[in-house]
Amino acid sequence: MIKVRGYMFSRTFMGERVPQHIQNNIIRNYCIQNGYHYMLSAVEYAMKDSYLILSHVINEKRETKGIGFYSMFQLPENDITRLNLMKKIIKLKKVAFFCNEGFEMKNLKDLDRINTIWLIKKNLNNSLKKFNFYKKQ
Repeated sequence: MIKVRGYMFSRTFMGERVPQHIQNNIIRNYCIQNGYHYMLSAVEYAMKDSYLILSHVINEKRETKGIGFYSMFQLPENDITRLNLMKKIIKLKKVAFFCNEGFEMKNLKDLDRINTIWLIKKNLNNSLKKFNFYKKQ
């Protein structure tokens, strides 16, 4: 049985905010439904662009073979930082579970798919900020 450490945020991500108890329930239920052993979640520091706790979870030496994210959009917004962390997860032979989206990342093909979706959302959010669709002309 794969042991999965949960990973949650106490801050907004990609313009969304989800209470910690909801994140925790989604991760725990995902693990139960898929036959994984859920381990208590680690909560990232509230400071903007902090991924210290995520780095710690990735480098955890115990039998933890999975990281249960509430969402793939909790990954770093900086492209280089995000790709480096994702590659490290794969290099250490761990699996990232993105519970809200129902995706898993265990190889470079999965990484490419998840990063493509991530970049689409990032660019879509940036495009929408440029336009005010409700402004009367």
